[in-house]
Amino acid sequence: MSGASLLIASSALVGYELAEDKSLSTIPLAVMFIAVMFTSIPAAMLMKRIGRKAGFLFSTLFAISGAIISTYSIMHHQFIGFTVGIALIGMFNGFANYFRFAAADAVAKDLKSKAISYVLVGGVIAAVIGPNLANYTRDSLGDVAFAGSYASLLGLYFLAIIGLSLLKLPDHRDEKFTEQKRSLKEIAQQPMWVVAVICGMLGYGVMSFVMTATPLAMQHNMHDFSETSFVIQWHVLAMFAPSFFTGTLIQKVGELKVMFVGALLGFACVLVNLNGTTLLHFWIALALLGLSWNFLFVGSTTLLTYTYRPSERFKVQAFNDFIIFTTVAAASLSAGYLQHYFGWRVVNMGVLPLLGVVVFSILFLGVWQKRNVVFVDV
Repeated sequence: MSGASLLIASSALVGYELAEDKSLSTIPLAVMFIAVMFTSIPAAMLMKRIGRKAGFLFSTLFAISGAIISTYSIMHHQFIGFTVGIALIGMFNGFANYFRFAAADAVAKDLKSKAISYVLVGGVIAAVIGPNLANYTRDSLGDVAFAGSYASLLGLYFLAIIGLSLLKLPDHRDEKFTEQKRSLKEIAQQPMWVVAVICGMLGYGVMSFVMTATPLAMQHNMHDFSETSFVIQWHVLAMFAPSFFTGTLIQKVGELKVMFVGALLGFACVLVNLNGTTLLHFWIALALLGLSWNFLFVGSTTLLTYTYRPSERFKVQAFNDFIIFTTVAAASLSAGYLQHYFGWRVVNMGVLPLLGVVVFSILFLGVWQKRNVVFVDV
């Protein structure tokens, strides 16, 4: 998460510096999400075969290679090389996204929302480490801006290797199941599954779209990078700090109410962004965006875990993340183009219909559950 927040704070600015066509500045970050998308299914299948821990450790090879290549490319002003390095880091993130599912699958059903939340609490520390690491190491390698920032990722990834080597998880490789496995088509016909995927997909997509364009919008409005780093730091903090209580909140009031509040916070973010471009506007809006993402992501992930049986976990989790990060990749890819050619106002107006779909989906599932008086128990 620290590495990801460093990339969020700096990759669009590095891309802007390296790319001849400035509208392509968010391509590296978009490619990272594309790499996550394409890695999600192979990662799940590999971990099903060799185990979660071995899969997580294997993935750090991509992270270390990506950090080295991106640093070299920045120092030699190579846009394509930088994009390749970020793609490798994205492949690592494709594996790391299963941390939350690994935690959920390791605890009893009534503790799943808390387990997912506690994993995301790591982002609180990442909110401080990532943007500040980008800022303080920005000029540490000569006069090449941000080369030192990407070199510093090596330290983070070596720490990840140490942490993962100490990890203890249930071994699902030799599990025997007596239940009948359903097809993805049958699983996807559940209203709860549909709403979980829609809210996870659009909640993450909206967050990525606005977040990716923010450093460029702040640069356009003459804000210094230290201010951009500050805004991204608070955004990431808002994404993950609620995880201290989101799981408990879900246990008390339910997933749908928490997700509904998350959607409303998304609308509030857009409202603030449309009313000004001062540091205070960016700060408040990105904090609201982070809160919105947390409520929607934790809520939808928890909802998803109720829709599959143990024998179906890997394929459902993989399919879910593939859909989510396809959307996130498209959002990141289009954010730079829209910001460059149409501006900050259009970027924010563009997410309003998506937030509307999220609200409609949540209300639909609420009505469906009341009429059917059923909560899927798999």
